Amino acid sequence: MQFREMRRKKQQLSREESEKILSDGNFGVLALSGDDGYPYSLPISYVYRDGRLIFHSAVSGHKLDAIKRCDKASFCVVGSEMTVPERLTTYFRSVIVFGRMRIVEDDGEKAELLRALGEKYCPHHAAKVESAIIEERPRTAVLVLTPEHISGKEAIELVNARKSEINGANGE
Repeated sequence: MQFREMRRKKQQLSREESEKILSDGNFGVLALSGDDGYPYSLPISYVYRDGRLIFHSAVSGHKLDAIKRCDKASFCVVGSEMTVPERLTTYFRSVIVFGRMRIVEDDGEKAELLRALGEKYCPHHAAKVESAIIEERPRTAVLVLTPEHISGKEAIELVNARKSEINGANGE
Protein backbone atom coordinates (compact mmCIF):
# COMPACT_ATOMS: atom_id res chain seq x y z
CA MET A 1 0.00 0.00 0.00
CA GLN A 2 1.30 3.42 -0.89
CA PHE A 3 0.31 5.98 1.75
CA ARG A 4 -0.27 9.60 0.80
CA GLU A 5 2.53 12.06 1.30
CA MET A 6 1.79 14.96 3.60
CA ARG A 7 0.74 17.98 1.60
CA ARG A 8 2.26 20.53 4.00
CA LYS A 9 5.70 19.01 4.31
CA LYS A 10 7.09 21.90 6.40
CA GLN A 11 4.71 20.84 9.18
CA GLN A 12 5.72 17.16 9.12
CA LEU A 13 7.30 15.81 12.29
CA SER A 14 10.24 13.44 12.16
CA ARG A 15 9.74 9.76 12.95
CA GLU A 16 11.49 10.33 16.31
CA GLU A 17 9.21 13.26 17.23
CA SER A 18 6.15 11.26 16.21
CA GLU A 19 7.22 8.26 18.28
CA LYS A 20 7.82 10.52 21.29
CA ILE A 21 4.24 11.79 21.06
CA LEU A 22 3.04 8.18 20.87
CA SER A 23 5.21 7.18 23.84
CA ASP A 24 4.15 10.13 25.98
CA GLY A 25 0.42 10.04 25.18
CA ASN A 26 -2.23 8.49 27.41
CA PHE A 27 -5.11 8.07 25.00
CA GLY A 28 -6.02 8.43 21.37
CA VAL A 29 -8.81 7.64 18.96
CA LEU A 30 -8.85 4.24 17.28
CA ALA A 31 -10.70 4.09 13.96
CA LEU A 32 -12.01 0.83 12.52
CA SER A 33 -14.39 -0.25 9.80
CA GLY A 34 -17.66 -0.63 11.68
CA ASP A 35 -21.07 -2.09 10.98
CA ASP A 36 -22.71 -1.49 7.59
CA GLY A 37 -19.65 0.38 6.29
CA TYR A 38 -19.87 3.12 8.91
CA PRO A 39 -16.56 4.23 10.39
CA TYR A 40 -16.25 3.25 14.05
CA SER A 41 -13.93 5.37 16.15
CA LEU A 42 -13.45 5.30 19.87
CA PRO A 43 -11.26 6.97 22.47
CA ILE A 44 -8.96 4.41 24.05
CA SER A 45 -5.94 4.21 26.34
CA TYR A 46 -2.82 2.49 25.02
CA VAL A 47 0.87 1.92 25.38
CA TYR A 48 3.43 2.35 22.60
CA ARG A 49 6.17 -0.19 23.06
CA ASP A 50 8.65 -1.86 20.73
CA GLY A 51 7.18 -0.01 17.75
CA ARG A 52 3.64 -1.33 18.38
CA LEU A 53 0.48 0.07 19.93
CA ILE A 54 -1.11 -2.10 22.62
CA PHE A 55 -4.73 -1.85 23.77
CA HIS A 56 -7.02 -3.88 26.00
CA SER A 57 -10.70 -4.56 25.53
CA ALA A 58 -13.61 -6.74 26.50
CA VAL A 59 -13.58 -10.14 24.75
CA SER A 60 -16.67 -9.30 22.70
CA GLY A 61 -18.32 -6.24 21.23
CA HIS A 62 -18.31 -3.83 18.32
CA LYS A 63 -14.52 -3.27 18.42
CA LEU A 64 -13.59 -6.96 18.21
CA ASP A 65 -16.26 -7.64 15.59
CA ALA A 66 -14.84 -4.82 13.45
CA ILE A 67 -11.26 -6.11 13.81
CA LYS A 68 -12.29 -9.65 12.89
CA ARG A 69 -14.04 -8.32 9.79
CA CYS A 70 -11.17 -6.02 8.71
CA ASP A 71 -7.80 -5.76 10.42
CA LYS A 72 -6.93 -2.33 8.95
CA ALA A 73 -7.05 0.52 11.44
CA SER A 74 -5.85 4.02 12.14
CA PHE A 75 -5.03 5.58 15.47
CA CYS A 76 -4.68 9.30 16.21
CA VAL A 77 -2.99 10.94 19.19
CA VAL A 78 -2.95 14.67 19.86
CA GLY A 79 0.28 15.34 21.71
CA SER A 80 -0.41 18.97 22.54
CA GLU A 81 -3.01 21.53 21.68
CA MET A 82 -3.57 25.17 22.50
CA THR A 83 -6.40 27.36 21.25
CA VAL A 84 -5.30 30.85 20.25
CA PRO A 85 -8.56 32.80 19.85
CA GLU A 86 -6.93 36.10 18.87
CA ARG A 87 -5.29 34.31 15.91
CA LEU A 88 -8.41 32.24 15.12
CA THR A 89 -6.36 29.06 15.24
CA THR A 90 -5.18 26.14 17.30
CA TYR A 91 -1.55 25.18 17.82
CA PHE A 92 -1.22 21.41 17.86
CA ARG A 93 1.08 18.43 17.46
CA SER A 94 -0.50 15.14 16.44
CA VAL A 95 0.30 11.72 15.04
CA ILE A 96 -1.74 9.31 12.92
CA VAL A 97 -0.76 5.65 12.68
CA PHE A 98 -2.06 3.36 9.95
CA GLY A 99 -1.61 -0.36 10.37
CA ARG A 100 -3.01 -3.80 11.02
CA MET A 101 -4.74 -4.96 14.19
CA ARG A 102 -4.19 -8.35 15.77
CA ILE A 103 -6.06 -9.99 18.62
CA VAL A 104 -3.49 -11.64 20.91
CA GLU A 105 -4.26 -15.33 21.45
CA ASP A 106 -1.21 -16.52 23.41
CA ASP A 107 -1.77 -16.26 27.20
CA GLY A 108 1.89 -15.51 27.92
CA GLU A 109 2.03 -12.68 25.41
CA LYS A 110 -1.32 -11.42 26.65
CA ALA A 111 -0.04 -11.24 30.25
CA GLU A 112 3.17 -9.51 29.12
CA LEU A 113 1.26 -6.84 27.19
CA LEU A 114 -1.25 -6.31 30.02
CA ARG A 115 1.76 -5.84 32.30
CA ALA A 116 3.07 -3.14 29.91
CA LEU A 117 -0.28 -1.33 30.17
CA GLY A 118 -0.18 -1.67 33.96
CA GLU A 119 3.37 -0.32 34.14
CA LYS A 120 2.32 2.77 32.18
CA TYR A 121 -0.91 3.59 33.99
CA CYS A 122 -0.25 2.16 37.47
CA PRO A 123 3.55 2.28 37.86
CA HIS A 124 3.57 2.04 41.66
CA HIS A 125 1.05 -0.79 41.94
CA ALA A 126 2.82 -3.82 40.46
CA ALA A 127 1.22 -6.29 42.87
CA LYS A 128 -2.29 -5.00 42.08
CA VAL A 129 -1.54 -5.15 38.36
CA GLU A 130 -0.35 -8.78 38.64
CA SER A 131 -3.45 -9.71 40.63
CA ALA A 132 -5.72 -8.02 38.07
CA ILE A 133 -3.95 -9.79 35.20
CA ILE A 134 -4.57 -13.18 36.80
CA GLU A 135 -8.18 -12.37 37.68
CA GLU A 136 -9.23 -10.45 34.55
CA ARG A 137 -7.22 -12.15 31.79
CA PRO A 138 -10.02 -14.58 30.79
CA ARG A 139 -12.38 -11.60 30.33
CA THR A 140 -9.85 -9.31 28.67
CA ALA A 141 -8.76 -9.14 25.05
CA VAL A 142 -5.40 -7.62 24.13
CA LEU A 143 -5.04 -5.92 20.78
CA VAL A 144 -1.87 -4.96 18.94
CA LEU A 145 -1.68 -2.40 16.15
CA THR A 146 1.46 -2.88 14.06
CA PRO A 147 2.18 0.35 12.18
CA GLU A 148 2.59 0.37 8.42
CA HIS A 149 2.76 4.17 8.26
CA ILE A 150 3.23 6.87 10.89
CA SER A 151 2.58 10.52 10.11
CA GLY A 152 3.17 13.38 12.56
CA LYS A 153 2.24 17.00 12.04
CA GLU A 154 2.45 20.28 13.92
CA ALA A 155 0.86 23.68 13.45
CA ILE A 156 2.84 25.98 11.15
CA GLU A 157 3.12 28.50 14.00
CA LEU A 158 5.06 25.93 16.04
CA VAL A 159 7.36 25.25 13.08
CA ASN A 160 8.02 28.98 12.73
CA ALA A 161 8.58 29.39 16.50
CA ARG A 162 11.18 26.60 16.46
CA LYS A 163 12.96 28.23 13.51
CA SER A 164 13.04 31.55 15.39
CA GLU A 165 14.49 29.83 18.50
CA ILE A 166 17.17 28.13 16.41
CA ASN A 167 18.03 31.35 14.57
CA GLY A 168 18.13 33.26 17.88
CA ALA A 169 20.43 30.65 19.41
CA ASN A 170 22.73 30.95 16.39
CA GLY A 171 22.86 34.74 16.71
CA GLU A 172 20.95 35.39 13.51
